[in-house]
Amino acid sequence: MPDPAAGGTRRPGPDPGLAAGAEALRRVSGPMSEMPPGGAGSPTTPLLYQRVLVKISGEALAGTQGFGFDFEVIERFADEIKDAVDVGAEIGLVIGGGNIVRGSQLQPKGLDRVTADYMGMLGTVINALALQDILERRNMETRVMTAIRMEELAEPYIRRRALRHFEKKRTVIFAAGTGNPYFTTDTAAVLRAIQMKADVIIKATSVDGIYSADPKQHPQATRYHELTYRDVMLKDLRVMDQTAITLCKENELPLIVLNIHTPRAVSRAIRGEHIGTLVR
Repeated sequence: MPDPAAGGTRRPGPDPGLAAGAEALRRVSGPMSEMPPGGAGSPTTPLLYQRVLVKISGEALAGTQGFGFDFEVIERFADEIKDAVDVGAEIGLVIGGGNIVRGSQLQPKGLDRVTADYMGMLGTVINALALQDILERRNMETRVMTAIRMEELAEPYIRRRALRHFEKKRTVIFAAGTGNPYFTTDTAAVLRAIQMKADVIIKATSVDGIYSADPKQHPQATRYHELTYRDVMLKDLRVMDQTAITLCKENELPLIVLNIHTPRAVSRAIRGEHIGTLVR
């Protein structure tokens, strides 16, 4: 075959060696259309949920300290998110602010409800910035979007811009709740999941699902594997506040409650593995 660098031209038709190699790869890996976005090295298990909103409480970031940041816990959580992104999921995050300040704890001290709630929203922004930094150390592309404008720190929440970030496979961290007092970060998480057209919302907690009572205080409590939103309301199971549960029910948004400390819990759930409790 003439050398193109020397001015010759290649003979038309496929290279037999390359064709044989491609056929061998197809026999091992399956059709290229089945490969996930991560490429040939990624797991080939299809995702049951492609776009996912993960809600994590602020207290979880504090670990056993009860306040501030336990960076070992945050690093482990960041690994869970990266693992989910690596298998092809689009991830949005909403984090509470209870490890810094919780509005409901300030009201008994005499603070006005609105003031206390805004302080809680600012706590979620601090958590979002901390998590963003740790995720980006893992070479993940992220954006923090806040419901309260603070352009020096993060982008203002604009729905179309957020959707565009998802399309570009960026992990989006939604901070400052809904931007309004009297609404919890659970409600904010469900609202953002609906607006982002998420396939599921995952609530990452320190327990492995929904129980009939608090398992930390009642060891004999029963764990539910699957529930309907009607069950949650009738049994008064306080997995989320009533506003959040009602939004999920009205918009037919499935909810998975799982233990964030279980290895690969998020990526296993989005592949359809039964882990934690499913509410739908």
